[in-house]
Amino acid sequence: MTDNPAPSGFVVRAGESERVSYPASITTLLAEGAATNGAFSAVRATLEPGADGARPHHHTTASELFFVLSGSVDILIGDGVVNAGTGDLAVIAPFATHAFANGSGTEPADLLIVFGPGIERFDYFRLLRDVVAGHATAADVLSSQERFDNWFSDNQAWNAHQAAVKQQRR
Repeated sequence: MTDNPAPSGFVVRAGESERVSYPASITTLLAEGAATNGAFSAVRATLEPGADGARPHHHTTASELFFVLSGSVDILIGDGVVNAGTGDLAVIAPFATHAFANGSGTEPADLLIVFGPGIERFDYFRLLRDVVAGHATAADVLSSQERFDNWFSDNQAWNAHQAAVKQQRR
């Protein structure tokens, strides 16, 4: 929910923002492109320890910014994986393959994610929730790639990293 949506600005109230819950994470929907005159879109992702955030994908029109509010996240950028901690910022250019997951097996992670220019993505996060709940399918997500500018791919570096993390946590 926003206060005073107008060309001069607005406030998004934390307690009024829609929260989309998944088994190990929550995405808080903050601002879509239409609300920012196309400048950016923003969400907040809270990941439980060890939770995946997003599998490898890219966007053709938007850069994606990750600001770590607390905890740590592993972020795939192209074919490399970096760990970003509290206060760190990562920016992914259009067409760059990326993914992210909580980098800790014991602590939650909290991120601000900003897409620029702004794209309408809130329905994408709702669709993912519906898949988890059994009300939509993975095929529905794949058929929405163009609508949400979210193109999935496989990435060997990410697969190897995730396998090593899971092995280490055993």
